Amino acid sequence: MRLYESVFIARQDVSSTQVEAMADEFAGIITSAGGSIKKREYWGLRTLAYRIKKNRKGHYVMFNMETDSEALKEYERIMGLNEDVLRFMNIRIEEVDEAPSIMMQAKSERPSRGPRDDDRRDDRRDDRPRNDDNASASVDSVASTEKEEA
Repeated sequence: MRLYESVFIARQDVSSTQVEAMADEFAGIITSAGGSIKKREYWGLRTLAYRIKKNRKGHYVMFNMETDSEALKEYERIMGLNEDVLRFMNIRIEEVDEAPSIMMQAKSERPSRGPRDDDRRDDRRDDRPRNDDNASASVDSVASTEKEEA
């Protein structure tokens, strides 16, 4: 038996309890074929990068499982037939990481991004008071030169 990681995205119209029921059904396919679910995570309702089948959001669920290839084929077939599943992906992994995935970590636990170095507008970081008198004077001088030319 081999280890696999599987992620599927369910439609946004489906409730989270229905998504859990779908995940139970998919886990049942693996366990009935003699495999086992090592880890299961519900990542919640997230915004998609682009529309998939007219959906802008989706419920994400991730499995780490140990199963044989025949059970995996049946798992993929059932997922493909389920109209509530927008996308799914299964990949073979070497070992199961027991720690929570990056998606499950709290934002406070994630490393901070830090300031942007490519900011070209220095006035955003400038704490000095702005002198708008020079700007209004230049506008007045342009207006006076236009009147003289006319």
